[in-house]
Amino acid sequence: LKEEEEEAKDTGQQEETRSASAASQERAPVTDIPLERFQDFNYVLSNFYTVDKSTSINSEQLNAPALIQKDLRMQTENDQPQILIYHSHSQEEFIDSVPGDPSTTIVGVGEYLAQILRDTYGYNVIHVTDVFDVIDGKLDRNQAYTLASERVSEILGENPSVEVVIDLHRDGVAEGTHLVTEINGKPTAKIMYFNGLSRSRANGGIEYLYNPYIQDNLAFSLQMQLASESLYPGFVRHIYLRAYRYNLHLLPKSLLVEAGAQTNTVEEMRNAME
Repeated sequence: LKEEEEEAKDTGQQEETRSASAASQERAPVTDIPLERFQDFNYVLSNFYTVDKSTSINSEQLNAPALIQKDLRMQTENDQPQILIYHSHSQEEFIDSVPGDPSTTIVGVGEYLAQILRDTYGYNVIHVTDVFDVIDGKLDRNQAYTLASERVSEILGENPSVEVVIDLHRDGVAEGTHLVTEINGKPTAKIMYFNGLSRSRANGGIEYLYNPYIQDNLAFSLQMQLASESLYPGFVRHIYLRAYRYNLHLLPKSLLVEAGAQTNTVEEMRNAME
């Protein structure tokens, strides 16, 4: 990964029991929206996506009916690691974060997510709390994705059972913007799923950022988007598509989540993890 990818990420933040029957193997869309609607590319793009000016996408590259029918259910049992959570930008904080207290940063929010996945849902979760965005004691994100890729790849090599990788961030927005909704009576930070397409509008495919899993990544974020909106209307922002890769090549089910922003409270963030 190169420095331009690191810089682009921060710039982009400112913008906006399987059944044996054959029939059950046909993955049902995780939404009440009729499948036919997803055959309309313009409908899909306008209702579920924001495409950054750095990239482009067409109906061949975004075949929504195929994406929502891809079977992404967990195959691994929880006697082995299933999910890995990490933070390329571990120093991201919130409006009421306490200086020097990592429990009030994105890392602390990630630990709460890991706890919920373990205790409430029974998943086997690895939470990586390594710091990738501080060099010689100073905040430096020029190599954050490269350093994160090296460390997470090492952990995945030691834990080949992991199926899902989540890079949990918070977004950066204008100071007057507050990404919040109310869910179950609680103020809750809105979230955004983020995909890198390894393709620039100007030059096409970015060879040095090759990702064999782009279609799987797109399927995963779209199914997550539909499930999120179905369960909690208003919780998710549009999926953001950008030119670069953001380590989404590590596994097919790799997910970058922008949860809230620097203007959210820690409480709003923890409610979002619930």
